[in-house]
Amino acid sequence: MIFLKKFLLKFSPILVVGIISFGCEFPRNVSINVSQKQKPIVLTTFTVLADMARNVAGQRITINSITKQGAEIHGYKPTPSDLVRASRADLIVENGFGLELWAKEFVLSLGDVPTVVLSKGIKPLLIEGDLYSGKPNPHVWMSPLRAMQYVDRLTEAFIKLDPEGKDVFTSNSLVYKAKLKALDDELNSSLSLIPKEKRVLVTCEGAFSYLASDYGLEEAYLWPVNAESQVTPKRMVNLINKIKTNKIPAIFCESTVSSKAQREVAKSSGSKFGGVFYVDSLSGPYGPAPTLLELQRHNVRLIVNGLTLKEGEN
Repeated sequence: MIFLKKFLLKFSPILVVGIISFGCEFPRNVSINVSQKQKPIVLTTFTVLADMARNVAGQRITINSITKQGAEIHGYKPTPSDLVRASRADLIVENGFGLELWAKEFVLSLGDVPTVVLSKGIKPLLIEGDLYSGKPNPHVWMSPLRAMQYVDRLTEAFIKLDPEGKDVFTSNSLVYKAKLKALDDELNSSLSLIPKEKRVLVTCEGAFSYLASDYGLEEAYLWPVNAESQVTPKRMVNLINKIKTNKIPAIFCESTVSSKAQREVAKSSGSKFGGVFYVDSLSGPYGPAPTLLELQRHNVRLIVNGLTLKEGEN
């Protein structure tokens, strides 16, 4: 990779010469075919995309996430080790729609590593109000039906990367999309339990626009995206008034930001803090959201439990 060569030459030219010389001294009777021994390496920008990619790739591709579980991905700052890892990758997978503010510069620094943007070609829902007004809401994967379009783009990218795996990727894609459709049915059934007058989903970040649109909920939040997660007095007052007017029994926040401000909103509005959602990051393997499917089920359980509370219940 161009970046890696420049990196090594800058910091250790002697090491590079040594590696090249050593590489020329393998015994002639030893046959080395790296392409047969090594799987393609794909890096995603965050853990949710890595989970989706693994479902499509199966055992044919090594999938890793650049950001770790629990990381705030909007304003993430890549490390030198991230750059080195990415320079060795065969493909970078990103969400797009302005989610990863750091991705463009990061990808440009890699030189010739190809990239696929999963939101490309999808018609976005637009953010309303605030500094981000009119910009695409990037959280498309929060709709199981729309997430299927991500699966299609992953499948196309993996077939291009590893043509011999076409049948595997296509089969895995169909299986995973069937799981997403089953999840959609689950969400429809669960969220229908919420009384119509209580269907206001109040969160810290406006990350639920696609889910709200698909399942008949109204969305309200403290800030449009976590990259601009500053609580202004106007925002807080408006949200408190909305909660009081609609008598919303529970409000929520996301795992990658502090819930302190939202807990203050709950206290001031007479609502209950209903729990922590997972959106931009999975939990650990033993947490409530180790996969995208479990992430959605965890969030919907909290939503249904919180918004079906009767007045006075805890």
